[in-house]
Amino acid sequence: MNQVLVTGANGQLGSEIRLLAGADGRFIFTDLPELDITNREEVLRFVKEHRVGTIINCAAYTAVDKAEDDETAAALVNHRAVSYLAEAAVIHDALLIHVSTDYVFDGTAHIPYKEEVPTAPLGAYGRTKLGGEQAVLASGCRHIILRTSWLYSSFGNNFVKTMLRLMAERDALNVVFDQIGTPTYAADLASFIHRVAVAQLPIRTGLYHYSNEGVCSWFDFAVAIARMSGHTACKIAPCHSDEFPARVKRPHYSVLDKTLVKSTFDIDIPHWQSSLAVCLNLLKQA
Repeated sequence: MNQVLVTGANGQLGSEIRLLAGADGRFIFTDLPELDITNREEVLRFVKEHRVGTIINCAAYTAVDKAEDDETAAALVNHRAVSYLAEAAVIHDALLIHVSTDYVFDGTAHIPYKEEVPTAPLGAYGRTKLGGEQAVLASGCRHIILRTSWLYSSFGNNFVKTMLRLMAERDALNVVFDQIGTPTYAADLASFIHRVAVAQLPIRTGLYHYSNEGVCSWFDFAVAIARMSGHTACKIAPCHSDEFPARVKRPHYSVLDKTLVKSTFDIDIPHWQSSLAVCLNLLKQA
C-alpha cells in the first residue's frame, strides 16, 4: 500500500489534513522531529522505506521579515528541501503536492492573477518560495503546485487568532487597508488536497491557484472578524502600510484567479466570509 507523506504536519495546513485523515493508516505525518526535509539522504531514505506514493509538502519558512535577514535559512526550507522532495518523487514515481504562495507576485496587477502571469517576488520569502516551485518543475516529477494566500485556521498562529486576542485586549486597532487579497481557510484547502490524495478527485498535474472566493483588504478582514465574533467594543480604523514599517514590502494586490483549479477539478470554493464564520465558531467552542 502506497503511503501519503505529509510534511510540516504541525502547522495550520498539516493540522487540518491530519484532522481529515483521522485514523487512515495511509497517512504519515511528519515535522522536524520525525523527518528533516533539509537532509537529502534522510528524505530519500524515508520515502523509500515507507513506500510513499504521495508527498504533501506543507512545510515552509514563513517568517517573511526574518527571511530578509537570513535568506539562506529560508531558501534551505523553501527551495532546497523542496528539491529533495521532488527528487524523491521522481525516483519513486510519487505525486508531489506542493503548497506555494501569492508572494511570488509583485502586487502591481489590478485583476486577479492567473497561473501564467510572470512572477516578480518583492522579497526573500517570495524569492525562496518561487525557487521551490522552479525546483519542482525542473525535476520533472508528477506534481500539483498550489499557490494560496492569507492562510488562517483554528490551529497555529495566524491573523484571525491575533485579531481576536488584540480585540479582547484593546479599545482600538489600526489595520492596513491598502493590501488587497483573499483570506483562505486552511480547512478548505486541506479538504481539496485530501480529496486528491485519497483519489476522490482525479489527479491533474500542474500549477494552480487556490484561495477562498471574494476579495478584501486586511482592514475589511479585521472588521469581519470583529463583527462575526461580537468584539464590537474595539474600534478598528484603516491605515496605510507605510505606517507600519517592515523589512519587506508586501504585495498591494495579490488576488488569485481560481478559474483553472475549479474547472479542472470540477470543485466549488466557499466565499471567505462563509469560511471565516465556520472557523470562528470552532474557536468559540474551543
